[in-house]
Formats: sequence, C-alpha cells, structure tokens
Amino acid sequence: MNKDIRFMWLMVFFDLPVTTKKERGNATRFRNFLKRDGFLMIQFSVYARICRAEEGVEKHLKRIKTNLPPKGSVRTLQITDKQYARMQLLVGESTKTERKASEQLVLL
Repeated sequence: MNKDIRFMWLMVFFDLPVTTKKERGNATRFRNFLKRDGFLMIQFSVYARICRAEEGVEKHLKRIKTNLPPKGSVRTLQITDKQYARMQLLVGESTKTERKASEQLVLL
C-alpha cells in the first residue's frame, strides 16, 4: 500500500421507518444511493466505504447529506484504515463484497 496516501473509511449507520409504502420507498432509495456511491453493506443498516484522505470523506458526506431520507436516524463515522482493520467479527462471516474490498485495498 502506498504510505503517502491515507485511506479512511466512512461508515453510515441508519434506522429508517418502514411502516408505510412511502417510508419503505424512502428507505430503499437511500440504501440504493449508498450502493451506487460505492458503499458496501457490512450489516443491515450499516454501510462502509473506503475513501482517499479527508477530501474523499468530505465529498461522500456531502453526497449523503443531499440524499437523506425525510425521516429516521442516520449517523456517520470516519475511521482510519488501521482502525477499520482492527474490527473483530465475532459471529458469522465477512460478506463477499467486504472481503473483495479488503483485498483490493491491500493491492493499492
């Protein structure tokens, strides 16, 4: 990995109402936006994306803010790649897309 580039992970956590058809549509649109913007689903309602430096994080934060659903709770957290690598999966397995993203990052 290139030591000059600092990779950051931007994580998005959300709880969105899905009681009505309109709310389900809003939740689906938000999830689809995250996927189109390069986020990987880590768990239901937990998505993460690798970014190049702070500038990349800021760019994707702006995109998230312009695509927020009208109701619910959406939080973000940015962490370094080193911190992300310390995450422990206690039960279950990494998703195929999560493993692929980690492998690609190692190649950089």
